[in-house]
Amino acid sequence: MAKKKAPRAGASKASRRSRKKTDADSPSVEGVAPAAAARAYDHPTADAAARPEAGTQTQFRKKKPPTQYRYDSSLAPELTWDGGSAGVRDRAEELLRLVESALVDGSAEALAGARSAAQELRAMQRPFLNWAGKAERLSFDVPTLPLFVHERLSTQAILDTLTAHKRDQQADLFDLFADPKRPLADQVLRAYEHRDRWVNRMILGDSLVAMTSLLQYEGMGGQVQMIYIDPPYGVKFGSNFQPFVRKRDVKDGDDADLTREPEMVQAYRDTWELGLHSYLSYLRDRLLVARELLTLRGSVFVQISDENLHHVRELMDEIYGEDNFVSLIPFSKTSSSSSRGLSSVCDYLIWYARSLPTATRHTVFLPRAGEGWVNYDYVRESDGTHRRMSQSERASWGSLPDGSQVYRRDNLTSQRPAGAGDVREYRFAGRAYRPGKGTFKTDFAGLRRLEEADRLEAYGSTLAYRRFASDFPFQPLSNLWPDTLTGGFAEDRYYVVQTTAKVIQRCILMTTNPGDLILDPTCGSGTTAYVAEQWGRRWITMDTSRVPLALARQRLLTATYPWFTLKDEDRGPAGGFDYQRRQSRKGEEVGGLVPHITLKSIANDEPPQMEVLVDRPEETKGITRVAGPFVVEATIPTPVDWEGDGEEDSSPAAVESHGSFVDRMLEILRRSPSLQLGGNTTLELEQVRAPARTLVLNAEGMVKGTGERVAFVFGPEHGAVAEPLVHQALKEANIKSYARLFVLGFAIDPYARKLVDEAHAMGLPAATYVQATPDVVMGALLKTTRASQIFSVCGLPDVTVKKAKAAKGEPERWQVVLEGLDTFDPVTMQTKPTKGADVPAWFLDQDYNGRVFRAHQAFFPRGAWDAMRKALKGDFEDSVFDHLASDTSAPFEPGGHRKVAVKVIDDRGNELMVVKSL
Repeated sequence: MAKKKAPRAGASKASRRSRKKTDADSPSVEGVAPAAAARAYDHPTADAAARPEAGTQTQFRKKKPPTQYRYDSSLAPELTWDGGSAGVRDRAEELLRLVESALVDGSAEALAGARSAAQELRAMQRPFLNWAGKAERLSFDVPTLPLFVHERLSTQAILDTLTAHKRDQQADLFDLFADPKRPLADQVLRAYEHRDRWVNRMILGDSLVAMTSLLQYEGMGGQVQMIYIDPPYGVKFGSNFQPFVRKRDVKDGDDADLTREPEMVQAYRDTWELGLHSYLSYLRDRLLVARELLTLRGSVFVQISDENLHHVRELMDEIYGEDNFVSLIPFSKTSSSSSRGLSSVCDYLIWYARSLPTATRHTVFLPRAGEGWVNYDYVRESDGTHRRMSQSERASWGSLPDGSQVYRRDNLTSQRPAGAGDVREYRFAGRAYRPGKGTFKTDFAGLRRLEEADRLEAYGSTLAYRRFASDFPFQPLSNLWPDTLTGGFAEDRYYVVQTTAKVIQRCILMTTNPGDLILDPTCGSGTTAYVAEQWGRRWITMDTSRVPLALARQRLLTATYPWFTLKDEDRGPAGGFDYQRRQSRKGEEVGGLVPHITLKSIANDEPPQMEVLVDRPEETKGITRVAGPFVVEATIPTPVDWEGDGEEDSSPAAVESHGSFVDRMLEILRRSPSLQLGGNTTLELEQVRAPARTLVLNAEGMVKGTGERVAFVFGPEHGAVAEPLVHQALKEANIKSYARLFVLGFAIDPYARKLVDEAHAMGLPAATYVQATPDVVMGALLKTTRASQIFSVCGLPDVTVKKAKAAKGEPERWQVVLEGLDTFDPVTMQTKPTKGADVPAWFLDQDYNGRVFRAHQAFFPRGAWDAMRKALKGDFEDSVFDHLASDTSAPFEPGGHRKVAVKVIDDRGNELMVVKSL
């Protein structure tokens, strides 16, 4: 079958033209061929609200009040009508009176009211899971915050940069980044008013806040087709989070792990203030908001262990409705030992539909194997003889003579009562056979066709149907998945609690179509995004911790996929994949369309129904597919250190009112009075309290062992620390003779960071910026312990920008060298360097505009690019991928802004950025 050549989706015309150049066009890196055969899917039929860029956050004015979500008020807080549930008994008696009067009235209107009353009565009597604080919380508020785009990432753009290094060619990379290049005024004054090309999304922040932003700012309610949630399994520390990018082994209760944890985020810390009670509140709130995002065709999957399976199932009954339950799916995982009894070898998926009658449900077929061939004990040999197979032949069908066909004797009768025209007797091979109390499954003509097709077989007084193994050597996927083991050599491991891709793949194929949108509020290693990308689905993934996002970013940028042939190239994946029937030389079905021969199709002389194997679309060979462009978004900016001139972008208006947030932060600092420093050391504080009289300072304390008095100022709950706040805090700390000032925030504006670093040289108290893990905004749910390090001191990258050698007459070109990463130690007031080649990842924006980071070049440790190195062997030499694991960038011409930005990911997942002027 002739195949159409797929175009390079998502690539600009100029980018495609650049691939026709010859080696004489001076490639940027030695060993680069000018044509990189890497392509990505585009989603031309989908769009999204235009979001503002991170550099506009301090000017953004379209703020919204918190969003309130209400729980179902029809559910009684207790199982009794007496005592604890005031008014419930009175309401129940009123409903009963309505039902009784409707029986007397008999009108359609009265009967409709009776049905409504009966439904409410049933709801009041439904079993109800209760926990501490549930009855008191009839609603909850979530901050309504905009999402700002921090990074634009594209594997195609990174590969193209190696060849299209000239300025005029770099301009065409905007298309590969899916960058609409909206002017500043549009982003500040008219954000969310325009529609831009769809681009996949990775979001840093609490999933509750991020999902609320999607609903309230972008109107995405009812637009998500599938949600996959992998929450913490229980309320112990366990191994449900990973504190370091390159360290996956985390042991329960091991202080050596805990004390080095700077990003002890809520999603993976797995510790809760009120234990199971807080855990249930956490899950209920997120499940409720997630429901608002689902389409009426959509489904939600929650992955859980047997520890809290029963509780989560009850929660989902309450939120999604027990009538929308679809299935409980146990799936195999790595085996584990148990001191209580049997080893736990499976986890579970709880599957609910948003609305079961309208839900999308595709059948996934698997090759029939093992128990799927039960009772296939007979064989028809090439000469037409039939016999029962021997035990050795049943164990290995390959030992059968050539031309043999394996089959089973299948039931030919139906248990339904015989009606007029049904066959009550059929003569076969000189003997009459009757169907007992029922009837045959087909009429007389159908039985005759079955006989002519050599499909009938008699044994004793029974007439049976021969069902051959070749009729349809596949079986529908059931709710038991024993073939999903993780660990060992099953697949590459990126994260401590990584789910095998096969599990998520099946969920996606069962409930979505190509081009549909998938949401994962628990990113982890990014498996959901990775699999969604593989199967041409759009995706949004989010996490509170920077560590999972750092791992997922690397995984997606370095991934390669097969190019599944598109039915309609103009529509992209939304037009569907191409499925064809294909057979091997042995006659085996290897394509995506397979005929399903049945008793009905033979008896009715009909062509067999063609079943679609959704996991077998046609593949266009010779194309290496990479992940499409995606963005990293957050409500909290990345810390930046600026060098050179820049526009002031912070003001007193950017400093928000703290309110109860300040009290909460002070309490957290009291209960976890330690700062995580470099070199796996900590600074211990004591006597932490609120100052007696203060203008802007929020806390004071003493350094344990030295007696030094120190002060704290807290940044805003949602946003970055601004320069005026730092300036006022330094003045007050100086007047009150504090030895040093700690500026504690989730992020910091560039000029505020510069002031913190230079305060001591200006004759002011020494100042240190302290990073707080974002989950402290979780409030009462957060549990802090002696070992729960939720504050850390971030270092800064040491970067050298130099001119690259150029031949006479050629334009100037530059290179960036990452010398290392400086980690500041406030105990010694000194920095500790780490070599540039030893960082987990770093990125370069060759023309930084001050608002959004575009990764023109990306550098990961050796081995990260291996899959792409192999796939693009004919287009790039090994030296290119060695370069992408180095500390030195490829040469580039300066952009119009004449600024470069270098972003470094440290071992803790912190994103540290330096901006340099050329």
